[in-house]
Amino acid sequence: MMMLRVRSRDGLERVSVDGSDTTVSQLKTLIQDQLQIPIQNQTLSTDRNLLLAKSPEESLSFTDMTDPNLPISSLSLSHGSILYLAYEGERTIRGGPAVTPAGTFGRKMTVDDLIARQMRVSRQEKSHCDSVSFDRDCANAFQHYVNESLAFAVKRGGFMYGSVSEGGEVEVNFVYEPPQQGMEDNLILMRDAEEEKRVDAIALGLGMRRVGFIFSQTVTQDKKEYTLSNVEVLLAAQLHAESDLKEWVTAVVKLEMNEDGGADVHFEAFQMSDMCVRLFREGWFVTEIGPEDDPKLSKLKKEVVVGVKDLKQVDNDFFLVVVKILDHQGPLTCTFPIENRNVETTMRALKTHMDRARSLPFVKRISDFHLLLFVARFLDVGSDVPALAECVRLQSNVPEGYELLIDSMANTC
Repeated sequence: MMMLRVRSRDGLERVSVDGSDTTVSQLKTLIQDQLQIPIQNQTLSTDRNLLLAKSPEESLSFTDMTDPNLPISSLSLSHGSILYLAYEGERTIRGGPAVTPAGTFGRKMTVDDLIARQMRVSRQEKSHCDSVSFDRDCANAFQHYVNESLAFAVKRGGFMYGSVSEGGEVEVNFVYEPPQQGMEDNLILMRDAEEEKRVDAIALGLGMRRVGFIFSQTVTQDKKEYTLSNVEVLLAAQLHAESDLKEWVTAVVKLEMNEDGGADVHFEAFQMSDMCVRLFREGWFVTEIGPEDDPKLSKLKKEVVVGVKDLKQVDNDFFLVVVKILDHQGPLTCTFPIENRNVETTMRALKTHMDRARSLPFVKRISDFHLLLFVARFLDVGSDVPALAECVRLQSNVPEGYELLIDSMANTC
């Protein structure tokens, strides 16, 4: 009587055989009887690389023990020798639970486990966006409001619209601020689908599209040790995932202390990493965040691999890819009252605006996104809105009907 050690995906087990004259066929029968693995499912070899085979077909390339009449003595197998076994199907180990053939070396793995092994979170070195350039007027209008009117006490956000070059340079020419509720630690967008249709119709006529999201951080966040909080990462990932634009940009406006003890308004721009967007789309993020949670860490429902560790909490900085910021003077003005702020825009605001620019050609007087959005409420969103915006883009004569409508609106107050 002799003993052979059999290593499979379930670990190392022992099989008793009568002697060295036992054939491969007899050995397989003993394995079936002692280890409960059917003969037809077995592949045996003296080569340990058998256990690294990625498919049953690849296992068949190990042929040193395929002859059923071959005595094991001819393979230099003796008492205590190790041979390797690959098999298909399920088995029950005596004294243990049922084993599913999904793992290696004894670990039972589920599909979720296999997916998690592929989720490796690391810093993405290169963004899809080479740079982002802000129109000076629209950037100043946004930062002036959060600085002077809101005093960086509550958050404020807006969708950025512009264009993307073939080289991946994003140009932002206007910011649409949707209905929202800003708080010290959170920003709730109360999006208006009909208003967003009008915004997109204007953008279409201007030859632009939605290219990103901008938001402000509050003054209390300057004391926190993070770039974006977990709440901000969730919002940024959600909006990035909603877009089909790989160059989508997330911009942040914050107040930072300078060397003189004063405060400066500071712009930063990022892309959420490809892995961050993927994790959001596939529902990995824990979206319920409590006051006890560390804001610089994002919580996940399952473990991911960060470096060499399996973690359920990831430093938010791993999800950020820095984007270079530039500025330019765009084709639009930004002097008309901006939508969804504390003061409702009225027809009197339209009259004031039109009177102030009376010396300019009519198309110049209406070359302001926020004015176009106000007027768009009284136009057909499918035809009139993009047509009027196209006049602005081309700086061409505005059809008399539109001009009369806008003038009559301005003169109603």
